[in-house]
Amino acid sequence: MELHEDYSSMTTTSSDNVALGKQLTGPEVSDAAFALLDEQGRVTAWTQAAERLVGYSAADIVGRSAALVLPSSGESATMGAFVEQCRARNGWSGATAVRHRDGRVLNTILRISPLQGQDGATRWLASVTDIGVRSGDAVSASVQGSLLARAPIGVVVRDLELRCTWVNDEMESHGGILRDQRLGRRFTDACPGVESEATEAVMRQVLQSGSTKVHEYRTWLPTSRGEERPYAVSFSCLQGADGRALGVCTISVDVAESRQARERLAILSEAGTRLGRTLDVMQTGQELADLAVPLLADFVAVDLEQSVPFCEGPPVRIGPTGERLPMFRRAGLASIRPGAPESPWVRGEPVSVGAASPIVEVLRTGRSRLEPILDTAPGSWIDQDPVRARKIHENGIHSVMIVPIRTQHALLGVAVFARTEEPVPFQEVDLLLAEEFVGRAAVSLDNARRYCREETAALALQRNLLPQRLRGGTAVEAASRYLPADIDRGVGGDWFDVIPLSGARVGLVVGDVAGHGVNAAATMGRLRTAVHTLADMELPPDELLARLDVTVQRLAEADAVAPDQAPAVVGATCLYAIYDPVTRKCTMAAAGHPPPAIVDPQGQVTFPDLPTGAPLGIGLGIPFEAVELELPEGSLLALYTDGLIEARDNDIEKGMHRLGTALAQPGRSLEDLCTSVIEPFQDQAARDDIALLLVRTRSFSPAQVASWTLPGDETAIRRARHLAACQLAEWGLEDLEDSTTLIVSELVTNALRHSTGPIGLRLIQHQVLTVEVSDAGTCTPRVRSPRTTDEHGRGLFLVSRLSHRWGSRPVPDGKVVWAETDFARTPGTSEVALLSGP
Repeated sequence: MELHEDYSSMTTTSSDNVALGKQLTGPEVSDAAFALLDEQGRVTAWTQAAERLVGYSAADIVGRSAALVLPSSGESATMGAFVEQCRARNGWSGATAVRHRDGRVLNTILRISPLQGQDGATRWLASVTDIGVRSGDAVSASVQGSLLARAPIGVVVRDLELRCTWVNDEMESHGGILRDQRLGRRFTDACPGVESEATEAVMRQVLQSGSTKVHEYRTWLPTSRGEERPYAVSFSCLQGADGRALGVCTISVDVAESRQARERLAILSEAGTRLGRTLDVMQTGQELADLAVPLLADFVAVDLEQSVPFCEGPPVRIGPTGERLPMFRRAGLASIRPGAPESPWVRGEPVSVGAASPIVEVLRTGRSRLEPILDTAPGSWIDQDPVRARKIHENGIHSVMIVPIRTQHALLGVAVFARTEEPVPFQEVDLLLAEEFVGRAAVSLDNARRYCREETAALALQRNLLPQRLRGGTAVEAASRYLPADIDRGVGGDWFDVIPLSGARVGLVVGDVAGHGVNAAATMGRLRTAVHTLADMELPPDELLARLDVTVQRLAEADAVAPDQAPAVVGATCLYAIYDPVTRKCTMAAAGHPPPAIVDPQGQVTFPDLPTGAPLGIGLGIPFEAVELELPEGSLLALYTDGLIEARDNDIEKGMHRLGTALAQPGRSLEDLCTSVIEPFQDQAARDDIALLLVRTRSFSPAQVASWTLPGDETAIRRARHLAACQLAEWGLEDLEDSTTLIVSELVTNALRHSTGPIGLRLIQHQVLTVEVSDAGTCTPRVRSPRTTDEHGRGLFLVSRLSHRWGSRPVPDGKVVWAETDFARTPGTSEVALLSGP
């Protein structure tokens, strides 16, 4: 041994640890309590550390069965079976409970090591370490015991003359000295030298003081294989029944093995915080792989059953796999080698499993599989899996563990651990650690999966019931927010929408169905669909609400459980408005809904005097009233539900004032304003859902609109075609001339045929080219399918074929028939000629 200390300065006080040899950091030798047992499990020697741990003095315990401190019904009730178990297994280690003298039960790590003496005699050294404080809740006691007990320890017991009386087999590898060369001899005889004399001086200090404190030194000892490894050695005084010293017990621990076990315990203790930091199942799978490399394995792959990453389908149950194997997707991948060359698949790719793969057995039984030495001989399962076989041979994979990722009999995936450069095969203790890792990951993955499924369902519901993109066109800029009051039950009955209408106009709607949950959301979805249908009929706001009211009543009648049951009152409210960017006029009507907030470009806030109207479905028969306002360009309209202005501690007026204050910030973007309005409600338990729709109005310049009044005679057709062609040339849209003039001709012809008086023609250039022809007639046009012998009836058919879409809408003094042409699709001259006929 190589010494680096001046041993003349040693003292005999029991409070000092004496450091010899090279200094190493970390508590490689645990401050355990030791006891020496005979072949029947009776205590023959005791230590003061043992007395402090369990409360029994040497006088109390020496000569009696060690079962006295085991939690059993009597001294010898279990000790005989336990001794037999130790003989069969050549020792024992693990987590167990011991009884304190005052009746308390202590969680400990117990290790029983067999010792050999002269003439084949046997003794047992029991070492006990209290883990009640250190373990906490982070690591199970069984895992701690198995990991800490993995590091082999060398044991030598010496008498008062420092002659070796008992030694274990492991000690032979801790210095290269055979057992027969130790027994009956002092350390200076077996290993002469200055270092041996210094070591014996430490032993005498322990005997003289009777101390049970650990006296440690660090040194490098040659092993039986000739290499040098660091060891930590401790000395404890063994006492008899009278409290006098009987000898000294020397424990040597491989520092590297001990440190590795403790590092694994430390990592495992942190696994609860390192795993599941996100509710992303793929990320959790990667966290598991990163945690295990290089701590446990050289390569780790985590494959999740395909329904887990996509949050779709029922979970796969542990048990017989049947004819079809589950499909997996690689979620985690880690290797000590850059790029993880051991894996044929990258993260996110589907992973195939062959019928002969050991993974199939793991799926069938739900139990882990340990292959300490991977069988690569011809005829093994690897021969039937050429993809994996190539990677196994190329990268030298020689030891494998396969652990199922499961929870409550549901399969989430599998984790594969492999060793390539580490020559030591996996052992049972490695599998124990892997299962502990995977078990913790399984909890996090299951939480993430459940959250993902619930979130996916909630998002799917929102996606189907609320608009994903607001299309304000050239009329308005729009932004929105939705804040449900009950996150657990998902969306409620509030909704909003921006509906494109003809003539560059838009319909703005916000509504609120009473209640929360699936029923309210389903009713909301039906009403939103009904509003879209009625808006497509180009109805003015008051008439749209009247028809919507009838629709709600019919839905309530259809939902009645029994024929004689009175229909439920839905209690929905709604506000519908139409904004025209050409005239800058906004027409709105309400059904029991609060009025919108209007903010002019200077930041002045007003709430228009809008008749409230009755809620939808009440059936009072009171007609709805519409109000028309002219808005300056850049005006802000805020449509909202009552959850935004009603609160338990404030009345509606205060809520409207708060809303107006938040909106009165000219120059801010709509997204910023939405955030400013909703932010006070983010961290509060709202009593109702909140829906907010903000739109900022735009207007068309005179150059974008051209309108004319035509006489109600045959000259109107030629004049309309000429005016349209000239206007298109002025706008640089000559490519649309053929199709547009044909549309104008047919619409004017239709107006002459079905009405009297002047005819209006208007062209609007915005995202599309809109042609509008107005007249005093009230007959709604419709497309007919003319026969080949008919001379008339093809006009609107041609319009429908040449335009992107077309329709009609009522106006106070008649109707407007309109058609829109998409700039991206310009009919060619030949196509127009073909449609117009000879």
